Amino acid sequence: MAGEVVKKEESLNLKITNKSHVQPEEKIGRKEYQLVTFDLPYLAFYYNQKLLFYKGEDFEGMVQKLKLGLGVVLKEFHQLAGKLGKDEDGVFRVEYDDDMVGVEVVEAVADEIAVDQLTVAESSSNLKELIPYTGILNLEGMHRPLLAVQLTKLKDGLAMGLAFNHAVLDGTATWQFMTSWAELCSGSPSTSAPPFLDRTKARNTRVKLDLSLPEPNEKPTSNGEAKPTLRERIFKFSESKIDKIKSTVNENPPSDGSKPFSTFQALSSHIWRHVSHARNLKPEDYTVFTVFADCRKRVDPPMPESYFGNLIQAIFTVTAAGLLAAHPQQFAASLVQKAIEAHNAKAIDERNKEWESAPKIFEFKDAGVNCVAVGSSPRFKVYDIDFGWGKPENVRSGTNNKFDGMIYLYPGKIGGRSIDVELTLEPEAMGRLEQDKEFLLEA
Repeated sequence: MAGEVVKKEESLNLKITNKSHVQPEEKIGRKEYQLVTFDLPYLAFYYNQKLLFYKGEDFEGMVQKLKLGLGVVLKEFHQLAGKLGKDEDGVFRVEYDDDMVGVEVVEAVADEIAVDQLTVAESSSNLKELIPYTGILNLEGMHRPLLAVQLTKLKDGLAMGLAFNHAVLDGTATWQFMTSWAELCSGSPSTSAPPFLDRTKARNTRVKLDLSLPEPNEKPTSNGEAKPTLRERIFKFSESKIDKIKSTVNENPPSDGSKPFSTFQALSSHIWRHVSHARNLKPEDYTVFTVFADCRKRVDPPMPESYFGNLIQAIFTVTAAGLLAAHPQQFAASLVQKAIEAHNAKAIDERNKEWESAPKIFEFKDAGVNCVAVGSSPRFKVYDIDFGWGKPENVRSGTNNKFDGMIYLYPGKIGGRSIDVELTLEPEAMGRLEQDKEFLLEA
């Protein structure tokens, strides 16, 4: 479960000023899209939250432009203006009709605080106030919008908080939608890549799930346990640091003829080793590395990059903490590399068949013991999301779907090969990691 962040801040004195809904600007008619095996496991995850900060003075003008652009982009991305439903066989689907309410848009004011005060490395509890649907399960998309947006006026800009129903789309589709929305707001007559909407081309097995929402007084999937206290912060790795991590791990290439380690494999293994060290694990303790990998080019036949939906699978590798510590970084990088390369079309198909024969709804604990899990890619061009008033000052995730060891990778705002590592850890481990000069490359 997403934990409470440690750092308590003064309230933003945020006031909600307006709540409305935006529908596609043209009638589309009734549409139904079956959710497939790649989508269904995420029904018991939470809405996927993103937060972008922009500088700018004309808040009302920005809001008007965003809402107008949203109405246009929803013609192609109309699934986000629909809701979850079930067909007569109990198979989940996205349903859209012109009489549905559309996307929820909340406007708010917190104009005593500036953008720069909210874009610091450490995530604070008041950031939650800027993003809708904290603690809301994707399954609730049967009764509420699949996308909620909160636009908050700051002293010198705008905070854009978004909550996407993760049963409907993954990170690649999320940022494709954001890019398309920004293109239209910036004056482009059309989007550069219309979404590919037929999920059944990726998988067409119909899986009936008997799922219902927990009662309001129930804590879903928590087994009565108190939420752990967690810290969230961003570590910025410059281009030179990324290059150093990558060149170091590739200094002594393995003798088995395997490919050089990629930037992702180099950085992931660097984080995995140092987080395991910061957790003070015993040598015999197992630790799992998990990556939610994009399968668009891995499935057979491959799906287009514009495939709208979830086309990700979790890839796992495990070892003992003592082995991670005793071996050079190449050992960890090789484990990550082999796990990713082994996840081909055949492995994906086998995983799907296994799941379809005994469907299991994911919970965070399924990520693995002493886990380090990566759920976003630095390939997502998040700092190119320009609606017409400049690039974002900062991009980060909300607290939903965060647990001890969860990582989101974003390209660094400074560009080039720089990468921001948004990491959630228990406070003691985070404190040790912050002092780890080798991790920070300050040694």
